[in-house]
This record gives sequence, structure tokens and C-alpha cells, in this order.
Amino acid sequence: MTINDAYRGLGWAHGALTVQRHAAMLAPLTFLLGDGRQVSPMHVAPWAGEPGTESLPGILQRLRGEWPCVPFGYSVPGDASPPDWAASMEPAAADEEVHGYSSNHPWRWEPSDGTSLRLSIDYPADSAVRRLERSITPDPRAPAVDIALTIIVRENCRLPLGLHPTFRLPAVAGGARIEPSRFDDGRTFPGNVEPGRELFAVDRRFSDLAVVPSRDGGARDASRVPLAADTEELLQLNGIDGSVALANAAEGYRVRLSWQKEHFPSLLLWYSNRGRSAAPWNGRHVALGMEPICSPFGLGPGTALADNPIARSGTPTARTFRAGETFLTRYRIEAEAL
Repeated sequence: MTINDAYRGLGWAHGALTVQRHAAMLAPLTFLLGDGRQVSPMHVAPWAGEPGTESLPGILQRLRGEWPCVPFGYSVPGDASPPDWAASMEPAAADEEVHGYSSNHPWRWEPSDGTSLRLSIDYPADSAVRRLERSITPDPRAPAVDIALTIIVRENCRLPLGLHPTFRLPAVAGGARIEPSRFDDGRTFPGNVEPGRELFAVDRRFSDLAVVPSRDGGARDASRVPLAADTEELLQLNGIDGSVALANAAEGYRVRLSWQKEHFPSLLLWYSNRGRSAAPWNGRHVALGMEPICSPFGLGPGTALADNPIARSGTPTARTFRAGETFLTRYRIEAEAL
């Protein structure tokens, strides 16, 4: 694989971007703001390019930026989960890959007209999914990128879906603020994301991201990032109106993500805050995932299809596809000066 085959880029009046073939991940992404400053809001994992990364699981090898996950999630044991969650948590299938086949394998470049980058990936012949297609198109009039994802299936199926934008955070604790659009219901994770690095209470509801129940019996402001604590946590906002912003006050810009809420009714917030000590994380990974999903916390396809507590509450955790269906969803990442 040549360097030109592994990565391709585009530049336009308001920025520049790079996409890699592996998992079709978008980053770096640099925007030129109206006041002339350049900002790069997408995260690149600190082990990118280190020796030995080729032996990591596919999704981790060059982890960065934004990419689609079909199906979204991965299965975990329900041992530490409340009974109503444990009853719906299913073991991993034999062929399960973290966040789906597309997150772990190289995509194929497709012809484009020079104003966008296009990729596709064919799934294994025994998969219900036949093919994914992805396009990344800079907005010629603004510091913004429009992204389209097409899913083509072979057979009737139900799948949890997710988009995985992961954002870079400032060095100072609390230097940025998460600004979600209106949502119906916030939930803490029903278990331990990383044992020994817990911060939020187990399986609790909340209505304000600034007041989230914590393990110590109090409450934490989960809207200000990065968090001061060394932790690895997940929060899910259900019935969200289809947008979220990260106002990076420390660096003077806001990045906004918007999507089709009818396709992704929830937002998963991944707080990766030096909480994982095993390689390649090594206690140094600091990033924020703001991930539009149709899934229960990314708890794997089996749990997403089961009668889990989020599905019972009225928020879908999987989408129904019909054989031969072509599903198209669109979303946008844009930036502005604060």
C-alpha cells in the first residue's frame, strides 16, 4: 500500500482534511475560521505511528477522528449491571468485531470529481450487510464538512447504528463545554466502563449534563471537559434533537455536529480521560466522543436487539432494514470562532 493509497486529502478555501483508507477515518481536519485562525478539532490517538501498532485490533491501529460503525458497539459481560440490564445483555457472536466490520478493515477509494472523497467497503458474504459507501465533501462557502453514509443490506435485519466523531480537547481541565441540543432523558452507564476508574453512578437518570449523579453520592458537572479525574465513562442522551456542540473556550472556537435525529435518536458521550492504563492507552488518552447512535450505550448487537431498558422506555436501539434496501443518512461538522 503506497502512502497515496493509504491516505488522501482535500483542501478548500476554508480548510483542509485527510481521510485514511483504514476504517475510512476522517482526521486531521483543519478549519480556517472567519477571523483567520486555524483550528483542528478532531482527535488523533497518541500512539498513531508508534512501532507495534500493526498488531493491535483493527479499530485501534490508527484510531482518529470520525468514522461510521455498522453495527455499532461491542458485547460485554453483564456481571456488574443491574438485573434489568443483565437480563438483556447478550454474549458476543463468534464473528463480532468492535464497532463492526467497517471499523476494522480498509475501505476502497471510489472515483470522485475532486470536490469530495468517496470510499466503499464490501462486507463478508455471510453478513446481512452487503456494502457501505461514504462521502466527505467540504462546504465551499464555509469551514464545514458534509458527510453521507449509505448502507446496503442483503436480507431483512435489525442493526444498531452509530457515527463515531471523536474530538480533541484542550490541555486545561474544564477548558471546553459540551452544548447538547434538547434531549428527553439522560442515563449513566449500567455498569463499569473501566473497572477502578468509575466516576458516575450506575444506571441513573438525569436531565442536565451539568448535574450528573456520581459514585460518591453527589453530582458531577459532565458538561465541562476534559474532566479533572482519571476516568473512562459513558453517558447517553436519548430523544436528542440532532445536534451538539463543543465550545472550546481555551482555544476560542466552537465545533458543531448535526445529524438526522430520525436515524440516530440518541447521543453517546465517551469520556476517555486517562482512564485506561493498558497498552496502547497507557494512561495518556484524552478525548471526547460525541457519537450519534441508535444503540444502548454501544452494548453490542445482541443487547441492542433485546428488550433492553432504553428500548422499553421508547427510544429505539436498533433499526429495521429490508432486503435490498439502500439507506442514506447525512451529517455535518462545522466550526466558528467564539
